[in-house]
Order: sequence, then structure tokens, then C-alpha cells
Amino acid sequence: TVADWTYYTDFPKVYKNVSSIKVALNIMNSLIGSKNIQEDFLDLYQNYPEILKVVPLLIAKRLRDTIIVKDPIKDFYFDFSKRNYSIEEYTMFLEKSGIFDLLQNHLVSNLVDYVTGVEVGMDTNGRKNRTGDAMENIVQSYLEAEGYILGENLFKEIEQNEIEEIFSVDLSAITNDGNTVKRFDFVIKNEQVLYLI
Repeated sequence: TVADWTYYTDFPKVYKNVSSIKVALNIMNSLIGSKNIQEDFLDLYQNYPEILKVVPLLIAKRLRDTIIVKDPIKDFYFDFSKRNYSIEEYTMFLEKSGIFDLLQNHLVSNLVDYVTGVEVGMDTNGRKNRTGDAMENIVQSYLEAEGYILGENLFKEIEQNEIEEIFSVDLSAITNDGNTVKRFDFVIKNEQVLYLI
């Protein structure tokens, strides 16, 4: 395994992400248990338009992502950081996506806690990156134990154009005549062969 104590979740990142939107989430908490949620949301939005920006996280989407919805009538491309539809259409999004049901029927009791859980779940991509980094470090340590020296006959995370320049080789056969940019995790050079890994 490559798992150390911090491998599974990057909690400092989770806390930082939640902290940056905590005020808007706490404002949205006032909708929990609402009997007139659409009307209450519209009133809340009039006073605190910044609440719109946290909506994507309530369905486990990143704040910067445009949310595309295929509707029988038309396609929607919701931008929650910079409103591009009427507030009524955003209200329709919250209704049809199930967010209003989540809030109105007390399926959650606190959006800060809920979004903290969402952030932990969304950290799986970060875990994938941490796995890749850890594996690269393990491979590098094995190669160095065999006598390869980083920067001399061992290179890490290097693109084909750098390889061509350093080693005076032509890699066009594996880069679609230079039309594809390739990056290799490791390049190993011994007296006879250049290994691209």
C-alpha cells in the first residue's frame, strides 16, 4: 500500500473549502423545514444573492462548474457564480434537482455539516492524485537504489520535447509526428537504451 496517515482525505483542504462558504451555507440553513420553500428562497435570495454560489455543492458539483441540464423543452447551462438565467429558473433548478425536498423535509439539519461530508466525498480525485504521487516516489526510490541519479540518468515527469532536446532523439513516431504532447513519469538512460516510462 502507499497509504500514509493523510492519504485518505485531505482534511485541511476540506475545512478550507467549507470555511470559504460557511456564511452562505448558514444563511441557507434558514430554509430547513420551510413550509413555503420557493417563496422563502426567493426572499432570501433578494437579501443575500451570494447564497446562489453554494448550490452546486449541495449536489456534489464544484462551485466553478457549469451545470448542464437536458430538459425536454430546452437545455440549461447553469452558472452559479455569475447568474445567467432568471432567479425563477434557478428556483426551478433547486426544485427539480431535489434540493428543496432535502431542505424542506428536514433530510439534513445543517448545511455546513452536510457540505463537509460532500467535500470529503469529492476528495476521491485528490486521493487518486496522492496515489499517483506516492507510487512515483516509490518507483523513484527503487531506481535511485539501483544507482540512477535524478537529473543525470534518471528524469522525472518530463515531456517529449525535453527528451528530444536532452538526448538528441526523434520521438515523432510515438507523438503522431509531434502533434501529440506526451509526458513520461520517468526516463531512464543507460549506456545502450533510453527507457520512457
